[in-house]
Amino acid sequence: MKHLSLAVVGADHPNKSGPTRRFEIAMCHPGEAIELRPEPKNPADPQAIAVYSARGIQIGYIRAERCQLIHTVMRRASVSAIFQHADRWGCTIRAHLDGTAPVLPEVDDFRAADWPPPSSEDADWWPDEEWPD
Repeated sequence: MKHLSLAVVGADHPNKSGPTRRFEIAMCHPGEAIELRPEPKNPADPQAIAVYSARGIQIGYIRAERCQLIHTVMRRASVSAIFQHADRWGCTIRAHLDGTAPVLPEVDDFRAADWPPPSSEDADWWPDEEWPD
């Protein structure tokens, strides 16, 4: 597990100064550098890892269940991250835990509008729903 997409949460909490986290997330572009900063003096969680945009504005925190892994790796090697995309909970970032430069994952070009797939023999036929008695 050397390359991860990580959820960044806490976007609705205010920053001490500067723009709001949601505003800063809206300003981020896929592939833009992201900085991870451990916060050992964080009163809520000494394992917390704050996430900052390329402009130095906090956009949230790595989810708690991933912090121990990231901390362990950060003690041994460089962890680099880039902005992946905005989400309803905040955003998702892409991190490489092996010291290599992160790259965005390949996007599956499948969209819901493409369903059923073009290879379907009879794309207009759909079975009736069967409801339990």
